[in-house]
Amino acid sequence: MAAQYGRSIVSSTAVMMLLVWMTLIGMAHSQNQPRLKILPASSVQRKPVGHSLLLTCRPEVPDTNLISDLRWNDNRNMTILPKPAGQSSPLIYTESIAGGTALALIFNSLQESMAGTYFCAASYSVTEKLNAAVVVETYVAITWKDAPTDQRPLMGTDYIVRCEVTANPPATVDWLRNGDQIKSSGRYVIENRGLLIKNITEADDGVYTCRAAVMSTGELKNREIRVEVQIMPQVQRLPLVMDAVEGQSFSVMCNATGKPVPEFQWIKKGTQQNAADLDRFSVNSITGQLDISTVEQQDHDNYACIARNPAGQSESVMKLNVLIRPKIIEFINITVSENEEAVFVCKAFGRPAPEITFRRYGTVEEYSIGLQVSDDRIILEQSTDDEKGETVGTLRISKLATTDDGLYECIARNRGDVAFKVGHITVEYRPIFDHLKALPPVYTWEERPANLSCFAQAIPNATIEWRFNDRRIQDLYDQNLRIENEGLRSDLIITPRDRRYYTAYKCVANNRLGSAEHIMELREARIPEMVPQAKPRIVSATSITFDIMAPPVEPGLPLTAFSVQWKEQFQSDWNFALNRTWSPDSPYIVEGLRPQTAYSFRFAARNVVGLSQWGAYVDQSTPRRSEPETPRILHTPIQDEEEDSDPIVTSPYADHFDMRWSIPVDNGEPIDMYRIKYCPGTKVNGYWTEMEEHCIEQDIARMTNYEMRSLQADTYYRIELMAHNAIGFSKPAHVLMKTARGIDVVLRVDSPTLSSAAVIGIVIGSVVLLLLIADLLCCAFGNLGILATLCRKTKRSPSDLDDEAKLGSGSLIKERPPSPLPLPPPIVKLGATTPLEDEKQPLNTPQQPAASPLKVNSSVEYDGRVVHSRSGEIIGKNSAV
Repeated sequence: MAAQYGRSIVSSTAVMMLLVWMTLIGMAHSQNQPRLKILPASSVQRKPVGHSLLLTCRPEVPDTNLISDLRWNDNRNMTILPKPAGQSSPLIYTESIAGGTALALIFNSLQESMAGTYFCAASYSVTEKLNAAVVVETYVAITWKDAPTDQRPLMGTDYIVRCEVTANPPATVDWLRNGDQIKSSGRYVIENRGLLIKNITEADDGVYTCRAAVMSTGELKNREIRVEVQIMPQVQRLPLVMDAVEGQSFSVMCNATGKPVPEFQWIKKGTQQNAADLDRFSVNSITGQLDISTVEQQDHDNYACIARNPAGQSESVMKLNVLIRPKIIEFINITVSENEEAVFVCKAFGRPAPEITFRRYGTVEEYSIGLQVSDDRIILEQSTDDEKGETVGTLRISKLATTDDGLYECIARNRGDVAFKVGHITVEYRPIFDHLKALPPVYTWEERPANLSCFAQAIPNATIEWRFNDRRIQDLYDQNLRIENEGLRSDLIITPRDRRYYTAYKCVANNRLGSAEHIMELREARIPEMVPQAKPRIVSATSITFDIMAPPVEPGLPLTAFSVQWKEQFQSDWNFALNRTWSPDSPYIVEGLRPQTAYSFRFAARNVVGLSQWGAYVDQSTPRRSEPETPRILHTPIQDEEEDSDPIVTSPYADHFDMRWSIPVDNGEPIDMYRIKYCPGTKVNGYWTEMEEHCIEQDIARMTNYEMRSLQADTYYRIELMAHNAIGFSKPAHVLMKTARGIDVVLRVDSPTLSSAAVIGIVIGSVVLLLLIADLLCCAFGNLGILATLCRKTKRSPSDLDDEAKLGSGSLIKERPPSPLPLPPPIVKLGATTPLEDEKQPLNTPQQPAASPLKVNSSVEYDGRVVHSRSGEIIGKNSAV
């Protein structure tokens, strides 16, 4: 059995080996058999319509040189030709490749009609025919027929998001939004044409995915469609009527809502013109603003604002009412006598007819229509002609008073603008001397001529005459009484040869409305009485400051100076005394004294007549040389927030402070330096605590300022300042300073700046220069000033020389009073009928009554020949405001 089983295995193995050998022999034989091979190797090529396809026919033969007549036949067994040279490629053609050993069949764009079997044929060794075939199948791929990627439905409508698909075999379509599948239900319905969304809203904005699939081919395509819901424009309603002023610019804004943002257009309804095409008009299509550069009367019309976007359009209409600004066409000055009625008429034109009011010059209150509550003498009347656009305003003032004289404004206003024009009411009145009643008497002495000036307030202007003892001076023919200028102003020149001329004189003024009288007095001037008392107030080693009590003075004869003489007490003769003169309003300081020395002082007062007798004798000794007085810090402190705290000085800077002080009295030895010390600190429970380790001490060589740098912001510093001379330090001056918070509140300048001493020097030099120029002008035009006085020194009287000799070696010089100013120019009466031009703005004038009495200052002057009494500059008649 075993031998039999073994023989069967051997026989089976032999059979299998025989079969394998025979298969290998067949394969070798087939590989050596000539044939044509089509690439790609698949016998069926399936491609979508519109795609390109390349099929290659390659002979597999022992010798490719024996291949001839290699060609492709189409599905109708027609030979396919190669591409013609120089022509565009046909839909299907052949092309030799691989050096002529292979032939390619090229489909540029497959069509459904091109489906079928294509054959490749050739001859081998002339006698052997070779053939190969391939089947080309076509199908229609998924194609988007009507599926725009950007779709804009109108809000509130039923809209189909379009997505039509073509495919063969047919495709199925579904929809997704945000990755989630949309099912047909409620507001969403899937149709063949697309996705229907009912009553679409702005919330439906977004990206939708249209997905097409062909199950038989496995083809799948997505189409993303952006849906933006559009909203129809809605113009906000414009005002029914808007006013524009003729000659001015005009703007109006049109607002609208909509999606996308609408564009704007303005239409002039009367002519159906686009406002953007009109002269003087401009339209911003983005913002909707209409601008008119200069409004004209022809612009009066209805205008429509139209807002458009792809969803539609909307409009609103408004009427443009062109206003004519008021213009005052008549406002004439009037002249009325006192106690009569004044009728002031103002006429104006405009559209609409303007309203007219009046007001006094210098006031803001306007008169109201009818009787005035504040003054029942004044009535304002108004009549209007709306058709002509004219208004007449009448201001009536009964029982006219001199206080009613002055300027008045007529004010015409309507909705377009306000017009102003100024007119004048001149009130005629009898002469008055109110402005002269407060003047002091006129003084003269030693038969020096005196000038009495008389000027009467009156309209029309008054004439002046003078009387002495109730007799007309013109009739006295007295050579000591001379009249100059007998018109509006008159001057009486009196040379008092004896005492009877020191008396009262009467000035009489006349005009056609009446007359008035004014008494003016001429008095004899005398030197002042002795100084009753003088007391030393501040005594140092080298200087003494006095308080001087002035002697009584007569009105109009003020003191012009105080004088002092001093000598050492061991000297008995005052002829060798030193002297000094002060103006009455200056500090009375005697400097240059010697320390530890006893002095005698005496004082006198001076007026225009001369120097008084010496009086108020004072004996005072100066102390020994000592350290300087305490410097005075030139900063004004303020009270801190805490009521019980010390006053502090605030710095405008956060990191530095410029400390300034005045030079103290040196007490006999010159000051050679200052010492400043400043320490940061704080107050705890009302006690000052310094941080000694942060204190800074600095010596300064004869300066009056010091800049403290590198300070901490918002920090308190206690500053101590002492002056030093050869004897020692003064008592310290203290001040508490606080720096600013954070960044400097005042801009700093890093460039070099002038010191305080340089600034003071510049200021003093400028003042001296200006005074010198003024003195030169006064000398040239009025024989006044210091230069004029020096020129007149040789003409001084013997009494002047005696007074000067009595003062010893001092500097007292008896000066003569300045010459009188030239007479004022003649007064020009304001016109009564010439209307003033229109004013663009209301008058901005000082708040004072229009006819207030003139304020006149008086003074006594002497020019070397005549004493003059001046009553100040003549301003003019009362009506000239």
